[in-house]
Amino acid sequence: MTATSGFPSRQLGSAGPIVFPIALGCMGMSGMYGPADERESIATIHAALDAGVTLLDTGDFYGVGHNELLIRRALEGRRAQALLSVKFGALRGPDGSWLGFDTRPAAIKNALAYSLTRLGVDHIDIYRPARVDPAVPIEDTVGALADLVRAGYDRAIGLSEVGPETIRRAHAVHPISDVQVEYSLISRGPEAAIFPLLEELGIGVTAYGVLSRGLLSGSTHRRRQPTFARIFRGSAVTIVNQRLIDELQGMAREKGCTVSQLAIAGVLEKLRLTHRAHIPLDSSNCFEDVLQRGDRSALRHRLRSRGCSLRLHQL
Repeated sequence: MTATSGFPSRQLGSAGPIVFPIALGCMGMSGMYGPADERESIATIHAALDAGVTLLDTGDFYGVGHNELLIRRALEGRRAQALLSVKFGALRGPDGSWLGFDTRPAAIKNALAYSLTRLGVDHIDIYRPARVDPAVPIEDTVGALADLVRAGYDRAIGLSEVGPETIRRAHAVHPISDVQVEYSLISRGPEAAIFPLLEELGIGVTAYGVLSRGLLSGSTHRRRQPTFARIFRGSAVTIVNQRLIDELQGMAREKGCTVSQLAIAGVLEKLRLTHRAHIPLDSSNCFEDVLQRGDRSALRHRLRSRGCSLRLHQL
């Protein structure tokens, strides 16, 4: 199966669906990073589908249900083109506050019922807890999800931001399709223990934050958001990060692409070499031929020559 842009499709782990290697993360379309324009959001979803993207990633708590309703409107007449990945379990108050997590079996079934209704579908393609509920053993959570798979309401089970022990315990109950982790050229933590374990178990990787929440793309909007302001303060870490950005900007100019495209291509290539994986983005750009074989060593060399402490393993 080959996607329309020329990217070959991939299976997400050994237990997940066949997907285009780049997906669309929809969280920012429901006010999570500030005001969003609904018409622009729907146009973005349509542009992603037109470019060959097959998987949309959402959460029932994004905009307290708004994101799922938005996706439903965007998919009118186009449902067959999209797979849906939904996170659940995060509790919200009427004032938008975060109240914790609930992944008890009864709560999971209740959350799924509401998601199916808001999305206007009869099943979810990948259903995953947003985080681990410390009050509920992961075996109970995954066991309840496995019941939903057998009943036909869910096609695959995913995880999000979990440690190695939790991954092993969950996978022992039911095959896990993929684990969502934050990963970018400057967020490399999963390389140490998470990626090797996922490779061992045949679990896919879904990387988010590949632009480091606007840092790598130079987003001035992110700089104005209090949540992200600390990222841009003048510290030793920021200086090192700026060196990385400077080198990426220089290489992007040479390639005739944007820094965002180069950063995404770098992560995509890293995961292509080691995993059956894909990357959810809130952009519909395509990145064919941005990072070629000779560019990998060149990018490594240029980052190191500027004293950047962050390495591009296996690029």
